[in-house]
Amino acid sequence: MKNSLADWLIFFLDKISVVASFKLFSMPDESEGDHHYQDISYFRRGDLLEVPRTLFVHFGIYLGNNKVAHLMPDILPTLTDDKCLIDKVVTNKRLILGVLAKVASIRVDTVQDFAYGGTIIVNHMDSSFKTKPLCNEEVAQRAEKLLGATPYSLLWDNCEHFVTYCRYGLPVSFQTDKFCETVKRIIRDQRSVFLSAALGLVLILCLGMEPSTTLPSLFITFSLWMAS
Repeated sequence: MKNSLADWLIFFLDKISVVASFKLFSMPDESEGDHHYQDISYFRRGDLLEVPRTLFVHFGIYLGNNKVAHLMPDILPTLTDDKCLIDKVVTNKRLILGVLAKVASIRVDTVQDFAYGGTIIVNHMDSSFKTKPLCNEEVAQRAEKLLGATPYSLLWDNCEHFVTYCRYGLPVSFQTDKFCETVKRIIRDQRSVFLSAALGLVLILCLGMEPSTTLPSLFITFSLWMAS
């Protein structure tokens, strides 16, 4: 039962990532002087690489010799010690289970495996920080010192926190900030209160006046009302 539920959840999340046509955690407009490269000869050791994906942007630090250090959620290291299996490209299934289990590592992959077919943007974040980036060699050395298992949180300790710490000395995630701001706007929008009240009423009408439906509906609606 647990396996079938996990498989269903992975399938569902996988399909969302395929069909979604918007970037929930997108960065600022990429037309503002960004440097897009596919030829690794343009990369310098210590460069901050980012690859826009469907729902988010993935980040890494270039180490030279076609290698990138990046933080990746991955469930496999908790299931096996086989280094050959672990070193293979992290599949969507491994990644999603790693996110759910909050298990991750900072690993080294080739530029091609890191990009996963996406476009690579170089040092785009330099214009977003008031402080200058550290020298490239120090950036790369910071990344190399952190290789291995690491704490992980989708919002508070992700791949963006890793690269900003390495390059700027401060772990920051603009994607998290944008997500939290979006959630804040939704909560403070009074239409959310009426929507939750309407959904709660529908559940009560369909399932009856049971504590398991009535209490959560009232609590959510009341919380949204107080926060709006």
